[in-house]
Amino acid sequence: MAAANLLSRSLVPSLTPNPGSQPSRSRAASVSLRRRHGPAAPLRASLSTASPSTRVAMGEAPKHCFQRGADGHLYCEGVRVEDTMAAADRTPFYLYSKPQVVRNFTAYDKALQGLRSIVGYAVKANNNLSVLQLLRGLGCGAVLVSGNELRLALRAGFDPTRCIFNGNGKTLEDLVLAAESGVFVNIDSEFDLENIVTAARVAGRQVPVLLRINPDVDPQVHPYVATGNKTSKFGIRNEKLQWFLDSIKSYSNDIKLVGVHCHLGSTITKVDIFRDAANLMVNFVDEIRAQGFELEYLNIGGGLGIDYHHTGAVLPTPMDLINTVRELVLSRDLTLIIEPGRSLIANTCCFVNKVTGVKSNGTKNFIVVDGSMAELIRPSLYGAYQHIELVSPSPGAEVATFDIVGPVCESADFLGKDRELPTPEKGAGLVVHDAGAYCMSMASTYNLKMRPAEYWVEDDGSIVKIRHGETFDDYMKFFDGLPA
Repeated sequence: MAAANLLSRSLVPSLTPNPGSQPSRSRAASVSLRRRHGPAAPLRASLSTASPSTRVAMGEAPKHCFQRGADGHLYCEGVRVEDTMAAADRTPFYLYSKPQVVRNFTAYDKALQGLRSIVGYAVKANNNLSVLQLLRGLGCGAVLVSGNELRLALRAGFDPTRCIFNGNGKTLEDLVLAAESGVFVNIDSEFDLENIVTAARVAGRQVPVLLRINPDVDPQVHPYVATGNKTSKFGIRNEKLQWFLDSIKSYSNDIKLVGVHCHLGSTITKVDIFRDAANLMVNFVDEIRAQGFELEYLNIGGGLGIDYHHTGAVLPTPMDLINTVRELVLSRDLTLIIEPGRSLIANTCCFVNKVTGVKSNGTKNFIVVDGSMAELIRPSLYGAYQHIELVSPSPGAEVATFDIVGPVCESADFLGKDRELPTPEKGAGLVVHDAGAYCMSMASTYNLKMRPAEYWVEDDGSIVKIRHGETFDDYMKFFDGLPA
């Protein structure tokens, strides 16, 4: 506690851009926890991390952004999560590590050495503008599934020639925007092909297209996140391939076939599944090239899983994934497109809650927190497991089995079930880990719980607000000017 007492808090808005900073800094509010060095000491507009005696790894860089320190506290890049709770406007909120985002991208970048490639970040996983700008600055392209995601990617400065517009139900309006922007567009069905051709004519531009082929490969994941088997709504049937090739030839002034695409699903933990799909896809490449098409791109999608259970399981790395398909890609002289989302952003973030209270119904024990399914729906929607722990040590607290639930008026409102935790005090901090992907991007305002703020910890230890929390006044603006 002595180190924590040395820290004070203030909110310091970044009103003007710093020419040497990441673009996102000019749009963010910086939170600084500053040491007190006596009345004459100058104030510094950066976060002073905990002293060396309380740093997570005793002066060494942590292996991962969130670690439990020797003092029992949870840290993010050497900064106590408890201190970020005190500095934030309110709980719940999302807390990211900016350096971890960079580390995750670097793993893909290194794995792809020696290949022509595009890393297309799946914007649906997390659409925070600062996250997008960071990834774009690192060299990412973007994978999009709606017109607004395309608009956001363009606003974030992505190169359109490194962007792919996916989806099984793209509207004509969105396709016109895609055609005007010059992004790649995936053909998903017969009517999708017709709409892309119409959009190309409206825009007056030839559209580069890829055929999304359903390889009918079982990704061995939850059925809600399986996208490449024969029962999926995504992609064209293999037996229809020739019909699509003939149609594309007849529309050569409007569209140009430049590649093929498949996507198997999400949370995949066996890279041989990607190898099986890639083998099928290069056979399609050979067949299509034999008919005179100049294919350049093979898009194998994304879907690499992470260790949500925090059991230390050895899971495939980006290098494992790329090495599985490397020789196939090189043998056909292709440019590889991959679409990581979860594996780039999930483990960079935790969802920070405050304990409202502890109760029992005589059969079950509950920890009630201020976060809920409204802000993080994966456990309720998929039955997904995300690791949960308390922010601060609880010496002497009785360990019991709890369901961690929120205040939303639904029995499905839970963040975790049957978790063994020390019994927390009212007001204690509790985090849900690996919350960077498909959490904030799926948040709602159910029960009029406003979507929370987002912060990240930078390389120098400073905390920067990268999204304002929504307010009741924001909600009421939707009704401005309407009849009473």
